[in-house]
Amino acid sequence: MPPREQAQGPVLRLDGITKRFGRLVANDAISLSLHGGEVIALLGENGAGKTTLMNILFGHYTADSGSVELFGQALPQGNPRAALAAGVGMVHQHFTLADNLSVLDNLVLGTQPLWGARLDMAGARAKLARLAQDFGLAVDPDARVGTLSVGERQRVEILKALYRDARILILDEPTAVLTPQQADALFAALRKMVAQGLSIIFISHKLHEVMAIASRVVVLRHGKLMGEVAVTDTDPRALAEMMVGDSISPPEVRAMTPGPALLELRAVSTPDRGNVRGLHRVDLSLRAGTITGLAGVSGNGQAGLADLIAGTERPSGGEIRLHGTVHAHWSVTKALRAGIARIPEDRHKTGTIADFTLTENAILERYRDAPFARRGWMDWRAARAFAESVIRSYDVRCPGPETRIRLLSGGNMQKLILGRVMETGPQIILANQPVRGLDIGAITFVQGQLLAARDRGAAVLLISEDLDEIQTLSDVIHVISEGRLSPPFARGSMSAGDLGRWMVGEGYARENMAGGQDAA
Repeated sequence: MPPREQAQGPVLRLDGITKRFGRLVANDAISLSLHGGEVIALLGENGAGKTTLMNILFGHYTADSGSVELFGQALPQGNPRAALAAGVGMVHQHFTLADNLSVLDNLVLGTQPLWGARLDMAGARAKLARLAQDFGLAVDPDARVGTLSVGERQRVEILKALYRDARILILDEPTAVLTPQQADALFAALRKMVAQGLSIIFISHKLHEVMAIASRVVVLRHGKLMGEVAVTDTDPRALAEMMVGDSISPPEVRAMTPGPALLELRAVSTPDRGNVRGLHRVDLSLRAGTITGLAGVSGNGQAGLADLIAGTERPSGGEIRLHGTVHAHWSVTKALRAGIARIPEDRHKTGTIADFTLTENAILERYRDAPFARRGWMDWRAARAFAESVIRSYDVRCPGPETRIRLLSGGNMQKLILGRVMETGPQIILANQPVRGLDIGAITFVQGQLLAARDRGAAVLLISEDLDEIQTLSDVIHVISEGRLSPPFARGSMSAGDLGRWMVGEGYARENMAGGQDAA
């Protein structure tokens, strides 16, 4: 790690950066600087221009005007290799990994030849092991990335950037899939590196993390620089208002009387899929008028449970009951006809089709049903009207319904998915990481919609790795660990520490010991 460079002036200077995509001005004459050994937080709503600005710095995009200077030297734009050579590392919000290669191969890709006499895979493996231990980001170095869960892929992204000994590190939502304990471990490691001169640009919508790790905050809104402030001179509420231009109130969570069980799993198991954990004799009841929260470290069976409820996975044992009736030969068609709607974990991979328009994506799971299909023909007028209604009602910021969805920010993609789910009036909602990567305004909106669905009688399964979200919204909480499901815990009966112990398997061990003593 290079020595501290604070006294030598900025290590990074962005001057008058402007970037347009057609009529959309993503960045409007933005200027900022970063010093050695400094952490600045870059805040803004989804679509404010944060990721575009960082992609210009990293060389993925070329600015229409403005300049980038690193360590006193002009940086050639549109050249990621030049940015890497200059010491810039970037942890992307959305994965940039080769699915067909192993974790270890992904780390060394581009740093040395993958095949050849001089290949030092032993050294690379040792370095990966050190980084994984220091950061608490355990991952199998020989696992093929395509078999990893979302959380495990995010760990690989973080490790890949750290592996290259970056002098400036861009972290775009790095803790989105980490537990609070893992985030704390990451911050501790980052502080050690910052003390030796590493400079960090930290993009996050978790304002308490911003306050914990950053020294200065830069805020964008609608592509413009709204200002900057030292963390010692602000607080999360003021930052939120600076981001959205107005005050934000969290959704009100009222007590509800649970209704009948709409969906029940009884001793259900599913097979493991590569490194993706299956379920082991899970008992779960989703009741009307109830949000059931599912907490757990990524990769412990959440994917298997979500796939099962959505109908993309069939049980290898146990029963699925809908309204008290056992359903054999479970499928996606049966799940949709039963009124189960899903907000998928990965909005890019399984939630949308990148080159489809907003209209096409809005009816993705209903294109065979009325009013969008009539006697085997698509009614595109009805489909477009539905998309326009979702865009208006859910504040999807886009040029129009015929826009390719890949051109939207992640938050606006998520709002379209939410709208297509909620507008069907579903009885059962599978909400898998519904606010991952969203800004505070969008988070409040999505959570409010889930609570409104609960209040009108829907059963909601909320899968989240954010314990604050689980504890705030859930009427009942389960913890999943290694494919096993904990007993249900009522709202307020368990602290974050209690849930954390179940997440690492300690609760199951105590329960098994108690069971053994009872049996004795």
